[in-house]
Amino acid sequence: MSGFQAEKAVVLAQYEALSGATSEDVGSVLAARVAEAWDWRGVHPFNAQTGAAAVADTFWEPFLAAFSQVQRRQDIFFAGLNEMDGFKGVWVVSMGHLMGLFDAPWLGIKPTRKMAFLRYAEFNRVEDGRIVETAFFCDMPHLMTQAGQSPFPPATAQHLVQPGPISHDGLLFDDAPAAEGEATLAAINAMIGDLGTWGLGIPLEEELARTWHDDMIWWGPEGIGATYTIERYAKQHSGPFRDAFKERTKTGHLARLSEGHFGGFFGWPNFRAMHEGGFMGMPSSQGKPTEFRVVDIYLRRDDKLAENWVFIDMLHWMMGQGVDVLERLAKQQG
Repeated sequence: MSGFQAEKAVVLAQYEALSGATSEDVGSVLAARVAEAWDWRGVHPFNAQTGAAAVADTFWEPFLAAFSQVQRRQDIFFAGLNEMDGFKGVWVVSMGHLMGLFDAPWLGIKPTRKMAFLRYAEFNRVEDGRIVETAFFCDMPHLMTQAGQSPFPPATAQHLVQPGPISHDGLLFDDAPAAEGEATLAAINAMIGDLGTWGLGIPLEEELARTWHDDMIWWGPEGIGATYTIERYAKQHSGPFRDAFKERTKTGHLARLSEGHFGGFFGWPNFRAMHEGGFMGMPSSQGKPTEFRVVDIYLRRDDKLAENWVFIDMLHWMMGQGVDVLERLAKQQG
């Protein structure tokens, strides 16, 4: 057995405490289980923060002031050793939605006074009973679209409130056999190896079929959307994306891990590439590299990947293109 019960318990206790937190006391709730110099990375505009007070001030206090009756609806929960540091650090991964009643403005997004789902993926490194490092990705454009304030042109794939894995077994509160996690990590690394070439000299659909099941589902971020089967994924995202970007750097991750049939990674950034124009209706970056902060969570079936939940910090990427989406939203509503 992989043996991550102590680390999982710390994160689950933190989530339980946060479920009862308010915008007034969330800072002290966070501080109870994080290191004093907690290293926290969030999507734009939250970015990098240090310590519980800064994270509370930047994300949690405004969020809890805007959303009432918040529930954490986890679809995936697992832990593992980080391949990127030689399998030393233990990370605990959670993915799902923060659901609540959107009752007050948040980041310039007008409230709906209806239920809303904020997609999230979180990686927590636990050491000596404390959370010492976190990557928290949330899909704010997805929330904007739910609220009728989409910041992007029509997507190549489909907007959905995205479900969890088809297997309905993504919550690994008990530790999974180590061999299953090793098989999942091998499948992820095989996919990364093919992706790193950005073209094996064979048709894209044949390349994808090496590491993906034909009935794969790619649960992409708002602005791109979700797509089903290798054929539609190639047409609705992978092909157009490769056409729009050139000179892709190698993939760089801060954490990559797996447990059971689930695994994932994040980078800060994952890669850089030259935008030649067309992605999400944006013009060329005129020879300036653009960078992507990305989280990927995977479900393996047999020896191939079956589902992939993807979080891209789109607002950060748009800032690199010279477009401040949140500022533009504020001006439209001003």
